[in-house]
Amino acid sequence: EMNRKGYNREFNVAVTATAATTGLLIPPSNSMIVYSVAAGSVSIAAMFMAGILPGILVGACIMITAAVLSIRHGYGKQAPGADAEPRLHPLLVCWRAVPSLLMMVLIIGGILRGVFTATEAAAIAVAYAFLLCVVIYREIPWKDLPGICLQTGITTAVVMLLIGASSAMSWIMTVANIPQTVSAALMGLSENPVVILLTINALLLVVGMFMDMTPAILIFTPILLPVVRQLGLSDIHFGIILIANLCIGLCTPPVGTCLFIGCGVGKTTIAKVTVKALPFFLAMLVALMLITFVPWFSLAVPKACGLLK
Repeated sequence: EMNRKGYNREFNVAVTATAATTGLLIPPSNSMIVYSVAAGSVSIAAMFMAGILPGILVGACIMITAAVLSIRHGYGKQAPGADAEPRLHPLLVCWRAVPSLLMMVLIIGGILRGVFTATEAAAIAVAYAFLLCVVIYREIPWKDLPGICLQTGITTAVVMLLIGASSAMSWIMTVANIPQTVSAALMGLSENPVVILLTINALLLVVGMFMDMTPAILIFTPILLPVVRQLGLSDIHFGIILIANLCIGLCTPPVGTCLFIGCGVGKTTIAKVTVKALPFFLAMLVALMLITFVPWFSLAVPKACGLLK
């Protein structure tokens, strides 16, 4: 569609890959649930609410960057020979998306009002998604359901194995005093909290380049959480910082999952897309710094909802 509109192919992939990671900050997010498990006593509902403003912030930075680059390079003009799109088409697309968007309202509203727990919300989300895909949109035939259920079971088993292994690793690290050692090393690096937070961000950005998000959260949360607690950061704020860092890693070489998938679908190369994605990386870094050093973005909504004091 973007190619038909006259956008550059590599630019299309760069926009899509970087924007795709924003969904991990906006609730409901599996990564927030994983962090809540790894941190131990963090409210999933509070994490969901905490991600709203940071997600909007990152999305706004990406949109502004995309708009500036599109205007500068003249993107967005109708490609030669392409049919003009009906004027009502965007409105029809938005209307068609309403049932899907209601899932977020259903899950978050139910959790906040105490109608069901996060675990029960997952089951309700599955039932609602089944209703949408099979009955309303009719995008999945009945014959495909057994294969989908099998693949879901395999994916769930992998996640549970990761959680089990990381729990054992966390216990070993606690016994070996690794969190205390890392904390002492970071606190000894500087007495300035800004320097320590910048160091933690740099570490997490590098980790995100080489490690998938779920194992990274499970491994580094018990190591870094004691450090940020000493700096006076809340567990909720650090969770958003952690996820925001790892989101950037998902679209950063050499192991950027979103980048590789985008290049595969867009039929282009990592090298070409990376060049086009550099402005978006910078925009996401600006958003990351605001999220890190302005706690209001992460804590305002949970406090307004009565989930934090």
